[in-house]
Amino acid sequence: MIRIAGIQIPDNKHAEFGLTMLFGIGRPTAKRILNDLNIPLETRVKDLSETDVNRIREVIAKITTEGDLRRKVQIDIKRLQEINCYRGLRHRRRLPVRGQRTKTNARTRKGRRMTVANKKMVTK
Repeated sequence: MIRIAGIQIPDNKHAEFGLTMLFGIGRPTAKRILNDLNIPLETRVKDLSETDVNRIREVIAKITTEGDLRRKVQIDIKRLQEINCYRGLRHRRRLPVRGQRTKTNARTRKGRRMTVANKKMVTK
């Protein structure tokens, strides 16, 4: 397993999908990185040479990833909450932020709330 930006990437994955294990690198960015370095997309991580891995590390070092990116996202959310904008209020109330409906289908964000309605009394 190779280690890039503090994350271990499994050997059996394609390089394109292995790079997506880093927070902040998706498939388009991974494809762009590999194309710029002239590395075939279907190359497995275990087949990458040490020079290829070092070149990938150099490119990724220029991109904001992992801890720095997570910190930046949290600071942005905190700023929205402090200025009391609509998105900040939605974050504060733990509701969907991007305009999704909440009457139904918001269970991931809102959490599961069990309601007990019209429960029959058991008589003996």
